Amino acid sequence: MVSVKIESAEALHDILNSIDTVLFDCDGVLWRGNNAINGAQDTIQMLKSMGKKIFLVTNNSTKSQTEYARKCTDLGFEVNMEEIICISYVTAQYMKDILKFNGKIYLVGSMGLVQELDKANLQHTGYGPDVVHGTLQDWVKVKLDPEVTCVLVGYDEHISYMKMMKAASYLQNKNCKFIVTNEDSILPVDRKDIVMPGTGSCAAGIKEASGRVPDLIIGKPHSTLLDCVKEKYHIVPKRTLMVGDRLNTDILFANNYGLQSLLVLTGVSSLEDVESCMKSNSIEHQKQIPNFYIESVKDLAQFMNL
Repeated sequence: MVSVKIESAEALHDILNSIDTVLFDCDGVLWRGNNAINGAQDTIQMLKSMGKKIFLVTNNSTKSQTEYARKCTDLGFEVNMEEIICISYVTAQYMKDILKFNGKIYLVGSMGLVQELDKANLQHTGYGPDVVHGTLQDWVKVKLDPEVTCVLVGYDEHISYMKMMKAASYLQNKNCKFIVTNEDSILPVDRKDIVMPGTGSCAAGIKEASGRVPDLIIGKPHSTLLDCVKEKYHIVPKRTLMVGDRLNTDILFANNYGLQSLLVLTGVSSLEDVESCMKSNSIEHQKQIPNFYIESVKDLAQFMNL
C-alpha cells in the first residue's frame, strides 16, 4: 500500500466527490493545546458549505461534550454539540445504554469523565488526588469499596501508586469489568524534548499489576466508537474520510473499518513514520498506512478555494 500526498485542488476534489462525511480528530489536527491550527476553522466551514457532514472525534477524555463545545466556540469553530463525539461522552453513554451498567465505578480519570458519568447517573468513586501516605504496612490495610463492580481508566493527571494499587485490587474480582477509554500512549505537545504520557500509559501499569486485559476499549482504533457513530448518525464507512495525526489510532481506525484515511503532519506521526510502515512486512504496520497525507488542514482550505 502506498500513501498519496494531496498536491492539487483536482486531487482533493476527487476525494471529496467520493465522500459524504468527514471525521476530524482534534488534538494535533484542528488545534494544539489552546491554539487553533491555522486554517482549520475555514476548512470546517468550507466542507459544511459543500454539504458534507462534519464530526469532531477525539480520544481525549479530559473534557465533557459541553466543554468541547465551549472550546470550539472559543477557538472560532462553528460546530454544534451533536457534531462533537468525545470519548468521555461516548464512554458514559455506552455504559448506560448498551451495557446497562448499574453498579459503582472505580474511576481513574479526569473531570470530563466525571461530568459525563454524572449526566448519565452512573455511580463512581476515585476522582482526584490519591497520594501515598505511610508505608507498605499501611497500604495493605487500605479499605476497598465492596460496591465497585467496574474499573474505568481514562486520562488522569492525578495517576498515582495508590490509584494503580486500588484499580488492580478491584480487578482481582473476575466479575469486575475493566474498561479503558483509549490507549493513546502520549499526548501531542509543542516541545520536542517533553513526553506527555496519555491514557494508554495510565492503563499499562494497571494491566500489568492486575494481570487483566481490558474487557472493552472505547476509542480509536477500536470499533466501539464507530459503532456508536454509525448507529446514531447513519454514516456510510466507505463514503467517510477520517482526518487524523496518529497512525496507530486515527489511521488504523479508518483502515480497519473501511473508512478513507488522511494523515496531517501537524501532530504525533511524521512522514518518516509512514515510510517506516510502508517498508515493514508487518500486517499491523501496513494497516497504519494512510490513503492520503497532507501537511496541514490549512492546505485543504487552500485547495478548496482554487
